[in-house]
Amino acid sequence: MELHVRYEGDDDPDKCTARKLARFDLATLHRSARETPPGVVLNPHAEQALSPADRRDIAPERLVALDCSWETAEAEQFSLGGPHRALPFLVAANPVNYGTPFQLTTVEALAGALCVLGERSHAEELLAKFRWGHTFLELNDEPLRRYADCADSGDVIAVQEEYLAAE
Repeated sequence: MELHVRYEGDDDPDKCTARKLARFDLATLHRSARETPPGVVLNPHAEQALSPADRRDIAPERLVALDCSWETAEAEQFSLGGPHRALPFLVAANPVNYGTPFQLTTVEALAGALCVLGERSHAEELLAKFRWGHTFLELNDEPLRRYADCADSGDVIAVQEEYLAAE
C-alpha cells in the first residue's frame, strides 16, 4: 500500500516523522492538496471510523495522512480527495505525547491505520525507523488486534467505546 503525506512543514523538522519516512522512501510528501493523490484520508474529524471493511469495500491502494499543526488541519482536511476516515482510540508512544490518547505522530497514524487494515508487517517496517516505534505497537497491541478483527466501522466504534469508558 502506498503511503502519502500532505506535508505542511509547520513543525520542528528534526522531530517530523513524515520527513523521516520520506528519507527512507517509506512515504511520499506533497506540498499541496492538488498534488496529493486521492486515497483513504486519515482525518481525525471524519464521521466514519477506519475499519477492515474499508480494505474490502474501497480497496485502497494508498493511505493519505496530513502532517501539520492542529490549526492548519481544520482548513486542509477538506481539500484532500478520497474517503475520509478517523482512526479509533489509540495511545501515542512518541516522546512528546507519550500516553496521550489520539495525539499521534504521522508515523503512528499511518502505522495504526495499516494495522487496522491488516498490514501489520508494513506498520512494523515504518515504526522500526524510530527508537520508540515498537512501543507504539506494545501500548496499542490489544486495541489494534481487536480493531483489525472488526467487520465494519460500527464494530470499531463499539470496541473504541469500551476503551473510552475505561479511561
